[in-house]
Amino acid sequence: MKKALIIQTILVSFGFLTFFSPNQASAQLIPQPWVSVGGNDGDVTYAVGARALNLGVEVGVGPDGATGVDVLKFISLPVISPYVGLGYYSEDKGVAVSGGVQVGATDNIFVGAGYNSVRGFNGQLGVRF
Repeated sequence: MKKALIIQTILVSFGFLTFFSPNQASAQLIPQPWVSVGGNDGDVTYAVGARALNLGVEVGVGPDGATGVDVLKFISLPVISPYVGLGYYSEDKGVAVSGGVQVGATDNIFVGAGYNSVRGFNGQLGVRF
């Protein structure tokens, strides 16, 4: 009985410590830009984006000259940052959904991979200041 109580206390303490630990404010206030290149249906697609405060905006060009904007929501984890997004594209492409992950390669560079329903699969390369 005592062992179970000790384990529960440790787990709850660790949870509170993780939940209330401060995040690095300087990295959140400076936008993190990236470029993205991919493909869909044999066409090359590309985009540029920026992230700040766990929100991002990506402006891209898809097949048939469709241009659009995606709004992204990031989940910050220690090394990786998964994201989901919703956007709108011209040329009758309509609403687009996207998702992916960005991974810190070094202190100042990150790489990523994602999927956009209009622009297809893509690779990303970005900079942290």
